[in-house]
Amino acid sequence: MSGVAMVRTLLALKGRLVRGALAHLLDAEGDIDVVGEAATAHALHEALRDDRPDVAVVDADLVPLHQLARIAAGGDPDGGGRLLVLVERRRAARVRPVLAEHGRRVGFLSREVPPQRIAEGVRLLARGQVVLDPELVVAALEVADSPLTPREREVLDVAAEGHPVRDIAGKLAVSAGTVRNHLSRIMAKTGARTRLEAVRIARESGWI
Repeated sequence: MSGVAMVRTLLALKGRLVRGALAHLLDAEGDIDVVGEAATAHALHEALRDDRPDVAVVDADLVPLHQLARIAAGGDPDGGGRLLVLVERRRAARVRPVLAEHGRRVGFLSREVPPQRIAEGVRLLARGQVVLDPELVVAALEVADSPLTPREREVLDVAAEGHPVRDIAGKLAVSAGTVRNHLSRIMAKTGARTRLEAVRIARESGWI
């Protein structure tokens, strides 16, 4: 559309069909230009660096919480504009720390919203306005407060990817001993017998 400022948009979502369908619908809006797609956290970082989108539409389950917070804060070396994060209602509480600190750089919508809501969210976020699904606010308030500290949530978020202790330590820039101590406290707080069980309990509770 001549004279219309295009919003350069990146789609970081699981499932090629999902990304393709949303890309088609957003491109049809006329003022939104889908400049790239990503199916993994690594691909998202590369696309943020290479495509420099105004807004990235991101599946909350695609990116560990600590990475999401770093990107939102503008501290990611790959750069990245603003984020429109799609979240399952039952897991709304996991993004509360990001929302509290970066509400103008990050928007949140339920995964169940129609594509038109996503398009409008992209436009609003590109203009620096707050985008927040009221249903997610209610859902986040309904979830019991997490017993985990922010650092423990980060450790468990990375552990959920299946990394060994040494790799978790490297990703979070702490010692392996510190990671082991965090994991021990996490398992005590969740009542889990294994790391995988702790991940399951935390996810079902909406803590990560």
